[in-house]
Order: sequence, then structure tokens, then C-alpha cells
Amino acid sequence: MHPISLAFFWHQHQPYYPDDVSGETLMPWVRLHGTKDYYGMALHIKEVPEFRCTINLVPSLLLQLQGYAEHGRSDRHLDVSRLPADGFSEIDGQYLLDNFFMASVENMIRPFPRYYELYQKRGFGLDSAEKALPRFSERDIRDLQVWSNLSWIHELAFERDADLRAFRQKGRYWTEQEKQWLLAKQLEILRAIIPLHRELSDGGQVELTTTPFYHPILPLLWDKRSARQAMPGCELPKFLESYKDDVQIHLERAVAYHKELFGSAPQGMWPSEGSVSQEIISPIADQGIRWIATDEEILSNSLGGRVSRDSQGYLRNPELLYRPWLLEDHGRQLQIVFRDHGLSDLIGFHYQRSQPAHAAGDMLGKVESIGRSISQQMGDRPTLVPVILDGENCWEYYPDGGVEFLRTLYRECVKHPAIQPARIGDYLRDFPATDRIPQLFAGSWISHNFAIWIGHSEDREAWDLLHQTRQFLIQAKDRGDITPAESARAWEEIYIAEGSDWCWWYGDDHSSALDGLFDQLFRKHLQNVYMILGVPPPSQLNRPISRGQQRILHTLPRGFLEIKVDGRRSYFEWLNAGQYIAGSERGTMAMVSAGLIKEVHFGFDLSRLMIRCDTTTRAGDDLRHVEELRIGFVEPSGYVLRIWKPGQANFRAELFHDNALVENAKIEYAADQIIELTVNFSDLGLKPDAPIQMYVEALGEKQSLDRAPREGVLEISVPSADFERIMWQA
Repeated sequence: MHPISLAFFWHQHQPYYPDDVSGETLMPWVRLHGTKDYYGMALHIKEVPEFRCTINLVPSLLLQLQGYAEHGRSDRHLDVSRLPADGFSEIDGQYLLDNFFMASVENMIRPFPRYYELYQKRGFGLDSAEKALPRFSERDIRDLQVWSNLSWIHELAFERDADLRAFRQKGRYWTEQEKQWLLAKQLEILRAIIPLHRELSDGGQVELTTTPFYHPILPLLWDKRSARQAMPGCELPKFLESYKDDVQIHLERAVAYHKELFGSAPQGMWPSEGSVSQEIISPIADQGIRWIATDEEILSNSLGGRVSRDSQGYLRNPELLYRPWLLEDHGRQLQIVFRDHGLSDLIGFHYQRSQPAHAAGDMLGKVESIGRSISQQMGDRPTLVPVILDGENCWEYYPDGGVEFLRTLYRECVKHPAIQPARIGDYLRDFPATDRIPQLFAGSWISHNFAIWIGHSEDREAWDLLHQTRQFLIQAKDRGDITPAESARAWEEIYIAEGSDWCWWYGDDHSSALDGLFDQLFRKHLQNVYMILGVPPPSQLNRPISRGQQRILHTLPRGFLEIKVDGRRSYFEWLNAGQYIAGSERGTMAMVSAGLIKEVHFGFDLSRLMIRCDTTTRAGDDLRHVEELRIGFVEPSGYVLRIWKPGQANFRAELFHDNALVENAKIEYAADQIIELTVNFSDLGLKPDAPIQMYVEALGEKQSLDRAPREGVLEISVPSADFERIMWQA
């Protein structure tokens, strides 16, 4: 029996942030993720020479890394970091206080006492940056400049560099000279990223792959109507012309740039957002690409549902997923692999709450179980298990940046008797696909459709503005109104605007504090086309496309509740409750596999906190394998409500404070169609108007199975007697 080929495929991507016309770069994420994730992920691989995997490097990311490393590129955050702390203007100071805490508070700010002290002094939610700025001394400002850059350096860099370790250990009151030393060290790390990846590639540890240049959704550039395969009733933009020439440009330039940087052309490609269709097979194959990858739901829909998961996540016909497939179009062929999105989401969204060694063991155990269960159906072919996800965005949610998890995973993987880490290209060379997909379904890695990029009115407005600007450029060229140099610069702005990231933030799918800035950047790239040609941009490009507010995590209770705790679904009982619906709190990532907890409703009467959880199907059944249901409280600090065996008739409900049992706490609990529970405010030591910050977590097999919310907490206050009167007046 062959060892199972476990193929980790890390997708490293950032949109193109620079405005090449003005010379400004408004966002720092290439630089900050560079010193943390792109550098650290490569070092993790280098630590284990026997380990093999695939890394996808998007050209728009590489171009910006080169900008910092070789061409003196800066960004607004870096400009403000470099300013002397005694020379701050009011505008620069407000920018500092609004943007220099952009990191996971729990994992990247709180662990460092000085950074957390500054965070508390800022008073988010209480004061504006303008009001908070007078509280910050010159030393505070300089320390904040340092910490905002220092916390974005990967832990392995500190292990390798004694000077960097000593710098961090100082903790506070750095000098201007010391701050500039850190920023120079940051640049030194950035300069090492591309050479380090080439070293890993040349040494045979890593296969490097690419993506269309500015990360566009190729099927939509080719034909926007392809969105209707997964969404038959989807409204489309007004203008439906194909941009086939642009598809060709994004592909040609990606391959050429990759070859320039790494010495050889890529054999594999991750189509942006895993977006595929039958029509894009030929243009990809024409560039010499031999294989692509996407999500398992594309396979399911391409095979008429023969591969599918039930509500519990169990896979039907799994042997069809864990093998490569052959695609053909107009005589061109590609091989394709499909990611196991359940395993991928475990790393992206769940293992952060588990003990790292146990999480790594759980991953390898699941992979071994897959191989064992289908070995008979695979014949002479090893089972191929692709685990594909973003390589940068999840690690800030791990307490140690994912260091112990990845170290353990890689080291145990290479020692495992039944598992062999594999580069995807190596597997396909040795065991090429023989099974053919007759017609590749058009969709992406998220819900096998293109809803995020074309499913909202804001998306469609963006597509139409892109089209109108593109047509303006074509007409100017046809009239001979522009020089070849102007044409090249203007088309570059069009290609940048075709990137997927701008539409990612339109609509209600994803949100962040920077939604407006992404909207501004998209429109700026279109405005630049007109400015390059010496024509005033149309006024509509000055109006924001995004009309929604920042997405809220949950709603708040609107009135007192009257609950009978029986686990039976009643619409009216919970009508006035606050509600959290499981989704992507993490705006930069999306979880595809369904979690256990779908919704949390929460509220109160005068004496009790009340919580309801809706699970994937029926709570009583879904909880059968859950060992513990936990309500964790950040406020009131130290309290945790634990339901042992929550799906069993002999459940046990207990309240603890600082690990000591709260005697005689009054807890009601039931699990049938839904989960319902109550606990007295008095048992939690709470009085009216006291804050409550809490989360719901399901645990089993010594690890977190799901958490709601997946990041952050649910926040309410204990009601006073006149709560309903106040709400009625509001």
C-alpha cells in the first residue's frame, strides 16, 4: 500500500495596493504580512528538510515585495512610522491612533504589556483619535510606532536573531535611532522573502505556482454569464462583453514574471479564488500550465453530485475526491485537483483554539483515516489529500502565531509511517490523472458560485464602471489620441481594477474597517485611466460605490424574554433576542465547511441571562458526540458555564468561577430541536448595567469543534428595571 500523499498548498496573496499615478500606497499589508507570514511560513518549511509542499505566489504580491526590497517603495503606515515622535502633526497623530492597533488584540497586542497599555490608553469605543491624542506623550508615540511594526515580525525571526530578541525584550522607551534600526531590520527581512522561496524551490522542498497577474476572476472576465450556471436567477451587469484579451494578458504576464523571478516557468496554477469554468481551460493550458486546483464543491457539481457531504460533513464516494482529474477543451488538456475543504477549514478556523500538538495529531489522524477507508478503491494510485488555504490570514488568530502547530505538524508528518508530504506537481508526474471530467462546472472555492464578485448591486455597478472606463480607453486608442507609453500605463490600471479583491468588500458578504478605502482604491484606478489621458474623470467615479455600513457582529436584545426551557423551537419566545449568525467575522477569509453552531440568540429577563443555540440540523442529534458545551465569559472575568454531555439525558450543568465550582448556581438547560439555557445574573456576580462579554463553544475529542462567534465576543449589558421603557423610547 502506498503512503497517503498529503499535499499542503499555501496560497499567498495581496491585492495591488499602490496608486502608481500618485505614488501613494495607502495600506501596509504586503509589508506587515511579509515580515510575519511570508517570511515565517518559508522558515517553517526550511526547518524540516524532508517536508514537501506547494506555495502559490500571486504576481501582484511579488511585484509589491520587489517594490519594497529593490525600489524604495513605502506606504502611509511606514511613512508615519518613520516620523520623529517629537514632530507629529495633528493629522499624522490621528492616523497613528486609528491605524497602529490593526492586529489581533488577543494574540498580537495583549501579550506585550507596553503595547496593551497603549491600546488601553487609546480608549477604542470611548474616544475619537482626536480626543485621545493629547494623552499620548512623545515616548508613547514612539513606542506605538515600534510595537505596530514589531508585533508583525514572525516569531521564528526572533529565534534566529539575538539582536532582534534583545530589542523586543527592552519592551519600551526606545530611542529614534533604535526605531530606525527596527525599520531597517524590517526591510532586511522583506528582501529575504523572494530569495528564500527560490532556495526552497531549487532545493526541491517547495513547488512554486502562480495565479493570473492581478488576481482576476477569469471566468467572469471571459463571460459574465457563467455566473448563472450556479445562480440561474442571478442579475448581471448591464455590459456583458467578453474581456478575453485581458484573460490572455493576466496569464501570459503571470507565467513570464514567475520565470523571471524563479528561473523556470510554473507548472501549476491556483486560479484566483479557485474560480474555474470550462472556457478557461484552453487559455490556461496554452501558457504551459499543466495543473490547476479548486474546491471539492466544483467536483461535486461537475459530477452531478456523486461526491457530496451530508449535514454532518460525511463524504459520499470519497475515493472520487482524493485523486486528480483530467480536463479537456479544444484539444488542450489540464489536470485538476480538488481541496478537502473540511480539513482546510480546520487549520483556517478551528485549530487556533486547540492545544497545538493535539491539533496536529488530529489533522494527521484524519488524513490517515481517509487513506485507510478508501485504499481498496484507489488501486495502484496513492490517495491524494489536498489541503489548500490562505497562507497568511489565519495565523494572527493562533496564540503563538501558529508556530507550535506548524512545527509539530511538519515534523510529525515526515515521520508518519502512513503519510508522505507531497508537492502536487510531483504526484501528478508520477500518477497522472486518468479520470476525465466532461464539463467543468463554473464556480469558485466559496459555495461553488461567483456571488461574492457579481451577486450584489454594488458588484454590478463596479463591473459597469470598469467596462465604461475600458471602452473609453479602447476608443481613445482607436482615435490615435494616446501614445504607446500612455496606453501601457492606462491598460495597467484596467488590469489592476480587474482584480477580485475590490468586489470582495462590496455587498454584505465581508466587511472590515477599511471597506471605504478599498472602494476608494478601486475607483482611483479607474480615475487614473482618464488622468493618464489628460481627461477629467466622470463624476460618478467620485461617488462611493459601497453604500452599506460596516457589518455588525450581532444584534442586541430589544425587550425582555419569556422562555420555557424545553429545547423546542418557538419563534415568539425569542423574538426580542439579540442574534448572531455564523459567518465570516474574519473579512479576509471565508469558511466553506459548515460549523456545528449556526445561530446564537441571547437575551434576558430581570434576573436571568438566556441563551439559545441553533445547530446544523437538530441540536439533540448534533450534540451526540460533543463532550462539553461551554459558555465562556470574558466579562464577568473568570466565569465559565459548562454543560457536560450536552446531547445526553444525563447531562450535567455547572458554573465555575476561577476554576472553583459555584455552589447551588441555578442553571436551566435543554437540548432538543435547539439548545436553550438560562443562568441567574446573581450567580455570575452581576448587577444592572454591568457588561457581559461571552462566547459559546462546543468541545470534543480534546479540541474545539466550533465557537460562536469564531472571533470576538457577544456583548450586552445586564438590564435595569426600565430597560423596555428605554428601548421603546429609542
